[in-house]
Amino acid sequence: MARTAARKLEGRSLKAEGAEGRRQKVEGRSPLELDRLIHERLRLGIISALAVNDRLTFNDLKRLLQTTDGNLSVHARKLEDAEYITCTKSFEDRMPRTEYRLTAAGRKALEKYLVHMEAIIKAAKA
Repeated sequence: MARTAARKLEGRSLKAEGAEGRRQKVEGRSPLELDRLIHERLRLGIISALAVNDRLTFNDLKRLLQTTDGNLSVHARKLEDAEYITCTKSFEDRMPRTEYRLTAAGRKALEKYLVHMEAIIKAAKA
């Protein structure tokens, strides 16, 4: 509790500090390690779907990835916390609408992940 208060007094947001810490873990890993945040099947699906679409709604992603509300929500939140995707909530005709977009950091992470996977595939074929 005191540590949390000290961070707030220093002017750093806990969410920003957490995202930065996760990004440093990803960037500081061995070249042989995959980005575990993206490597999980559903999170890779979310990132990939957003890479080829400007934006997708929660229901679009749920239908596309054939998953449940809870599962999609948990995995999308992890990607949002890492600042790989953004989430915008609004109302359309009095109905809630949640929309996701891929961030520049998310696109860069996906590109890096794909290059890494291509290298693994190439090495396995040799």
